[in-house]
Amino acid sequence: MLSCPIPAGGVTAGAPCCRLASSLEPTRRARRYPTDVTDAQRAVLDPLLPDPAWLAGRGGPREKHCRRLIVDAILYVVDNGIKWRALPADFPPWPTVYKRFALWEKAGATQRLLDGLRDRARPAAGRVAAPSAAIVDSQSVRAAETVGKTTRGYDAGKKVNGRKRHIVVDTVGFLMAVLVTPASAQDRVAARSLLRRMRDTAGGRVALVWADGGYTGGLPDWARTTLGLVVQIVKRPELPCFTVLPRRWVVERTLCLDHRSPRCVRDYERLRHHHEAMVRWAMIRITSRRLMQPQ
Repeated sequence: MLSCPIPAGGVTAGAPCCRLASSLEPTRRARRYPTDVTDAQRAVLDPLLPDPAWLAGRGGPREKHCRRLIVDAILYVVDNGIKWRALPADFPPWPTVYKRFALWEKAGATQRLLDGLRDRARPAAGRVAAPSAAIVDSQSVRAAETVGKTTRGYDAGKKVNGRKRHIVVDTVGFLMAVLVTPASAQDRVAARSLLRRMRDTAGGRVALVWADGGYTGGLPDWARTTLGLVVQIVKRPELPCFTVLPRRWVVERTLCLDHRSPRCVRDYERLRHHHEAMVRWAMIRITSRRLMQPQ
């Protein structure tokens, strides 16, 4: 299959831009930002991205810009927390990048990309590809003025006006599913939609889910009768000092890693599912980089 050549002189000189001949113009951009994917990351990410409609004979114009450049631009926004309009000039135009970001999210490609990376990263960590246990938790984040009143709320416990992201991870810490709700939503109520989403994306192998005390109040019984899941509540011990809770620290670490992406520190997205996509892309970057590290 043809590919978009990168002229000599760049950091990735001689490497293919992507596996599709989707650009009529040669790519002249050299790798210069820390968020740019390496050739090894490209070899893993590119086959997991969906093919354009014209390639399958469903019509539509050919893509002008290579998908590797689109991925670099999305990761730049996620890691630097800038506006779409503030993308550097050496990236494709920001409307093109944003449109591809929205189309991939609408088609479910972002979740499939994350699932494919997780299935490869787990064997590299000495685990089977399909997880059998998971941990669930939530985190309230402040919302910017771009977030409408209908999709935001007030978390009285954390004193946060914004949204709440609920995540479920495997026992290694790789993200499996994410759900964004108003911050006023109760964890045990939102967890029902989150666990359904996890079952649809991760398959039926997961049988055990650990959670904290905020998920008591009917969730374990509902999960057992509806989804066939065992929800085990990890209670906090009555100790006067800090202690690491079993299993709970894994999801807390993932939340901390997600918080290292400036675009995810606050919620700037007008649409809730776009903030979910930002969380997925942040974990795609972390998972792909971890997959490239020598074991």
